[in-house]
Amino acid sequence: MARPQPRYKRRIKLIRPRLQLKLVTVFAGIAVLALLLQCLLFYRTMAAMALQLPNDGLIVMSEVNANLGQILMLSLVVLLPATFWIGILVTFRVAGPVYRLETYLKQVARGDRPEDCRLRQGDELMELCAAVNEATRPLRQPADDREHSAREAA
Repeated sequence: MARPQPRYKRRIKLIRPRLQLKLVTVFAGIAVLALLLQCLLFYRTMAAMALQLPNDGLIVMSEVNANLGQILMLSLVVLLPATFWIGILVTFRVAGPVYRLETYLKQVARGDRPEDCRLRQGDELMELCAAVNEATRPLRQPADDREHSAREAA
């Protein structure tokens, strides 16, 4: 009989800090690259438009140069913390199960006989957890059950 999922939630969001921060850094790096690309494209478009102006192209370009840096900095100040926080929340659903599976497998390796590994509702890697349960089931059976199973198989 399957036991119900635990109702409590994890309070610690950085379950596997090294893994989660590595992934969040990749997310932030992609966000920064996308933002820099947008700035370059915006600058190129404004420069092309300024060249087409009959008289005030230099004035427009000087204003674009002055404001584009401020816009980029403001965007980074808003985007990077948001990316960091969302990245932690997203990786939390993977890092928690990785941690749980790791501790579970260590228990089995020590010779403990824990019940089936369970993950919280909404976590990722449910299929992996089920496969780990199936693979470790013979190791978690009491010795007399294993002998009985071996006799039946023979």
